[in-house]
Amino acid sequence: MVGPVPVGGGAPISVQSMTNTKTPDVKATVAQIQAMEDAGADIVRVSCPDEDSTAAFAQIVRAVKVPLVADIHFHYRRGIEAAMAGAACLRINPGNIGSAGRVRDVVQAAKDHGCAIRIGVNAGSLEPSLLEKYGEPCPEAMVESALFHAALLEEHDFRNYKISVKASDVFLTVAAYSALAEATDAPLHLGVTEAGALRTGTVKSAIGIGNLLWAGIGDTIRVSLAADPVEEVRVGHDVLKSLGLRQRGVNIIACPSCARQGFDVIKTVETLEARLAHIAEPISLSIIGCVVNGPGEALMTDLGFTGGGKGAGMVYVGGRPDHKVDNDAMIAHIVALVEAKAQQMKGQAPDPPRKLASTSTDLA
Repeated sequence: MVGPVPVGGGAPISVQSMTNTKTPDVKATVAQIQAMEDAGADIVRVSCPDEDSTAAFAQIVRAVKVPLVADIHFHYRRGIEAAMAGAACLRINPGNIGSAGRVRDVVQAAKDHGCAIRIGVNAGSLEPSLLEKYGEPCPEAMVESALFHAALLEEHDFRNYKISVKASDVFLTVAAYSALAEATDAPLHLGVTEAGALRTGTVKSAIGIGNLLWAGIGDTIRVSLAADPVEEVRVGHDVLKSLGLRQRGVNIIACPSCARQGFDVIKTVETLEARLAHIAEPISLSIIGCVVNGPGEALMTDLGFTGGGKGAGMVYVGGRPDHKVDNDAMIAHIVALVEAKAQQMKGQAPDPPRKLASTSTDLA
């Protein structure tokens, strides 16, 4: 449990992100966390590199709703301070947190204050002893590090932990997590670390995280992008949405457009994505430029618009042709329809998010 959010054990796969503001700037950090909350973040991580940060962390915890993970590197005392300040989880890196005694002290603080712990192994900061043993970062070294520290936590009778074994290389990441999933039933936090800018990082993350989720591996995800953290949350939900694991917000099915299009599909979809970003209810919307695939796609979506008429198109509701609307009025009309459907759905319980059935291991 990360605060009220369950991770593993068949719970919905949660989406995480991390602030990039200076933590002592409480106002800026809280504003960024609230923006991530609005985008659908289930858990948010905040870096705590110094005493000023852990002091501010206590104020930040009280100002937001989402459970916070304190990111701890190098100095174990920051972990103790963050636990006292109200962290729901402590992220510790075995490669730089220090001796077994210091880990023990952090574990005791977590037990005393009801924190979870993430064992965060990173290919770029493995313990020197493992680098000497294996010669380079590799799946075996990353899994050995993770399991050693999991055993250390359990020696202190601490089991409310999850594990990550991240790398910036997609193949190394997938291999490490696959091996770890065979070795433990602990909940796994997935991510391709330092994946890159918005476009390239999204592609790398979707391939790496998507491969693992497809195999039934993983319980919570963080997309790491050199971009606004809100984008990380959106991409995370889009990855889950594409695999049918969670449905949040409007899922727009759109054609790439061609000479047959009866309206400017690309511009329309860009505008609709922006205008409908505030919708949290799971609604499917098809925007198709012509009648070749438009009616068929509309059959499978909640709402749809298909071009093809002279300056007008057909609006579909519940998979059936319902009425026509002029292209010039189409965007405002669709936004109104989506908002009305979202309002209608707020009183209904949505289908619970689910996990893909595992093809290799059933993770706790």
